[in-house]
Amino acid sequence: MLALVLTIVFSVLLLVNFRAHAKFNIDTRIAILLNYPVCFLTGYFHQMDAIPFHWPSAGYTLGILGIGIGFVITFLLSGYSTVKNGMAPTSLANNISLVIPVMVNLFIWKTGGDLTLSVIAGLLLSFAAIYFCSPSGAGSIIKPVIWALVAVFVAYGITNTAFNYLNAAIVQQVGGSISFTLMLLLGSMATSAIVLVYWTITGGVTWSLRSVLAAIPLGLPNFFSFYFLLKALDAYQQNGAVVLTIYNLGVILLSAVTALVFFREKLTKKQWLGIGLGCAGIALIIL
Repeated sequence: MLALVLTIVFSVLLLVNFRAHAKFNIDTRIAILLNYPVCFLTGYFHQMDAIPFHWPSAGYTLGILGIGIGFVITFLLSGYSTVKNGMAPTSLANNISLVIPVMVNLFIWKTGGDLTLSVIAGLLLSFAAIYFCSPSGAGSIIKPVIWALVAVFVAYGITNTAFNYLNAAIVQQVGGSISFTLMLLLGSMATSAIVLVYWTITGGVTWSLRSVLAAIPLGLPNFFSFYFLLKALDAYQQNGAVVLTIYNLGVILLSAVTALVFFREKLTKKQWLGIGLGCAGIALIIL
């Protein structure tokens, strides 16, 4: 249970980082792109025998690096949406994105069991949750960016689908979960380096020491959120139905409470309804 609680806390800390960046005049993009070396080093020092890597076939290797690129895209979208839309709506869009791998399992891979009434109801409630939890912009100086919530939902869903497939197919072949994670991070670091060089040359970012240092408190919880999720799955004998249900609901609810208490993000009744629908949808889909 401790590992499950820790993965929820570290996941919410990621959003707290994003939310605090605007307050401290930190360029979220720089912090995100530099957090991947921090993640890699954290994982390496946690399990130094994970290197040298045991790379799989060329197709799987390209898939691993592709997911690493997807991590960068989804993290940038999540950071942007948190700044523009707030923690609770972004957390909801992120966590209910699990409907995408569920639909892929049901309709493409045919491994998700039967399309029951509860699954259908869960899918409908999850999609409705994004609408209800989206900020309306009323009384706000910053206009909400609805497309960012949709992009977070789609990007996380696609990345998680690909990750789940490769994790099940080759994780033992490449040396275990830590080795697999570090391989993914190689793709993320290469992508981050290219983007940072391009933005620096074109003047797309303004470098500052605080933006660089912000990568440390972002990279540490980023790695440990994933690490403790794996530990929680081990503790529950890989029972994803239980672990993922508690994890997703916990992140959504803790994000909403944290946003309210620490950042004074006052959610409307419509948004609280969206959070409730999202939680109900996740429970129906997985359980």
